[in-house]
Amino acid sequence: MNNILILGGTGKTGRRIAEHLRAAGRPVRSASRTGGDIGFDLDDPNTWAPALDGVTAAYLIEPNLQAASTDRQGRIPRLVTEAVAAGVRRLVLLSASGADHDYHPLKPAEQAVRGSGVEWTILRPDWFAQNFSESSWRPGILSGNLTLPTGDGRTPFIDATDIAEVAASALTQDRHNGQVYVLTGPRAISFGEATDLIAKATGRTIRHIDVDPEVYVEQQVADGIPRDVAQILTGVFTAIRNGQAAALADGVQRALGRPPRPFEEYVAQAAAAGDWN
Repeated sequence: MNNILILGGTGKTGRRIAEHLRAAGRPVRSASRTGGDIGFDLDDPNTWAPALDGVTAAYLIEPNLQAASTDRQGRIPRLVTEAVAAGVRRLVLLSASGADHDYHPLKPAEQAVRGSGVEWTILRPDWFAQNFSESSWRPGILSGNLTLPTGDGRTPFIDATDIAEVAASALTQDRHNGQVYVLTGPRAISFGEATDLIAKATGRTIRHIDVDPEVYVEQQVADGIPRDVAQILTGVFTAIRNGQAAALADGVQRALGRPPRPFEEYVAQAAAAGDWN
């Protein structure tokens, strides 16, 4: 593949994919609203053609599940059609666990990629370990109190570095064509265990505080999140709470021939990098 386009090229997975491919000498074009090699906005189809020009492989991501849930025709399905028409011959989609269910907002994106007529790979990762250090859960970690309605439920957090390596391989190697990789870490842990590990690595007091799911919904609504979106998000956390999200998958092993990185390794690297300073 001669030219590789990475959507969300400055995000948790996108920037890691771009770094991995550039280190291997691959031609990469990172696309994002700001900070990428080229401007790209899923809300603005006028930005699509310039980003797709000359591209033969593309990494696709829907960063806004609210938009995907309200627009069932989907921005990604429309982009897939334009990408194939522009000459893209390989698609790698970052999806999510459960996206094969009818209710999931990313199911139309998966269907579009599968039915595109070109080579495709779908990645369904579990919760990113990097959520603790780079995005939504970091403020709670820094404050010392991470409040989520997960109880003692466990889930196998996946390192974004592993996701990026699988994506980079899928973008450049034929053997991943037609594969759906469910990506998890090597073991399921609770949020309490996760915060304990981070506390030990940073020498700070950090704890997970459980909250009733209905209370959590109301907190999200008070923060400006639409109620239907807050209920979907809370439902995902409730699945963890109820023990429905602890299953391990072999996607990293199948894709890369090695086991996924343990959560402890992620914590040690993030702490050493000063991500919680």
